[in-house]
Amino acid sequence: MVRRKAIALGLVLAVWAGFAAAVPAWAGIRVVVSIPPQKYFVEKVGGHEVEVTVMVPPGADAHTYEPRPGQMAALAGADLYFTIGVEFEQAWANKFRAANKGLVFIDTAREVNRIPMESGSGHRAAEEEGHGHRGLDPHIWLSPALVDLQAQAVRDGLARAAPGSTSVLDQNLADFQEEIRQLDRELRDAFRGLGENRRVLVFHPAWGYFCRDYGLTQVAVEHEGKSPTAKGLQALIKQARESGAKIVFVQPQFSTRAAGILARAIGGRVVPLDPLALDWAGNLRQAAQQLRKGMF
Repeated sequence: MVRRKAIALGLVLAVWAGFAAAVPAWAGIRVVVSIPPQKYFVEKVGGHEVEVTVMVPPGADAHTYEPRPGQMAALAGADLYFTIGVEFEQAWANKFRAANKGLVFIDTAREVNRIPMESGSGHRAAEEEGHGHRGLDPHIWLSPALVDLQAQAVRDGLARAAPGSTSVLDQNLADFQEEIRQLDRELRDAFRGLGENRRVLVFHPAWGYFCRDYGLTQVAVEHEGKSPTAKGLQALIKQARESGAKIVFVQPQFSTRAAGILARAIGGRVVPLDPLALDWAGNLRQAAQQLRKGMF
């Protein structure tokens, strides 16, 4: 009886060993990105070849977020880090390199020409006096045209890590570029023939590239994470009342207190608009609908 059990067990182990040998180990590329929209881009280009970890999760602020232990563990086993130029990366780059000395950093913004970050009305006076700081706008993922450039950088980075996957990556990139072109056509149609009222009132000036691409102007409440001064807020209230603005767009990651004060003062309302949503294409379509309603 014991012998028969041993033989049966041996057969089971042999079958399992054969099955395991027939199924190759996952040979994908372990990728880390900073923000959720990048996960969308990398998965579109990499397909089943990639496993993506996002460092700044949905709802978190990329200016102040600190990675969790589990994220650092994932980073320690990663092959590539696709950077995009957000403040989070600058604060943590050295620690990431120390955690994984073999990690290859790929700058997906290398071909992008950035525009200056727009100042909020409450801060322009300080800048004119030489007391403000005007940096470059990091929100390059909100422009389909610039995402096309980022997608090409992703393709190049993945091909570097997996040269044998070049043909698959090229096809995935071509498919994604067609999706980007279709989205761009839809967005241009959404803002066609709307007349002169093409301004939108936003709390955080994240939509500069989007507005530039589609003929809009964002009027920002705050600048570089700072709410406006009392004098600046009053000036903005006056401007909004005179122009007829009724919607203040806010980013879910930031406090909406000042935006709420502004909205109440102009008899309007606060509407969330998330630049960091994971569903990049769907989010831009939804953003276009909301921005059309809020133009003044």
